[in-house]
Amino acid sequence: MHVLHFNAPESVDGWTAIDDRVMGGVSTSRMSFDPDGHAVFEGVLSTDNGGGFASVRHPQLRLGDERTVGYRLQVRGDGKRYKLNLRMDAALDGVNYQAVFQPPADRWVDVVLPLNVFSPRYRGQPVPNAPTLRPERVCQVGWMVADGQIGAFQLAIRTVTCLGQATAAGERSRNDVSTPSASGIS
Repeated sequence: MHVLHFNAPESVDGWTAIDDRVMGGVSTSRMSFDPDGHAVFEGVLSTDNGGGFASVRHPQLRLGDERTVGYRLQVRGDGKRYKLNLRMDAALDGVNYQAVFQPPADRWVDVVLPLNVFSPRYRGQPVPNAPTLRPERVCQVGWMVADGQIGAFQLAIRTVTCLGQATAAGERSRNDVSTPSASGIS
């Protein structure tokens, strides 16, 4: 798949919450459809009971091929930092390749995430010897909010588009949100 469209109610089918409740926390999240024609990743983040993350994931979603050099997100944020999570295996637990982005509140923007800003993580910790992210092997896609950003959150999502070499160069020049640096990943 080269574009995820969230413009129909069935576009949010198959997305499940994987929140800090798996370790005793109390954060909640969900992926829902907004009748205006986009998905919404929303919930409440809490650090109570040792928690601190909320996420949704689609366990069977391909996103990219060997020509993919990055992703363009059409999103509207709330001022908080979010993570796009990609996985190259079908397991529930394992290495996530995460890219952090912070869209402005209440305004639709394009965010470009080149492959080099994705950082391999396992349960929030860096994995220095992880294999390189290969988009043709991506089989799970997810969204996450963490890092002590307590309270309600809401990220609206219209599309996720795979970018090829020529497309990525053109998108960077007109991007509304600066591309995060690899060192900015947490």
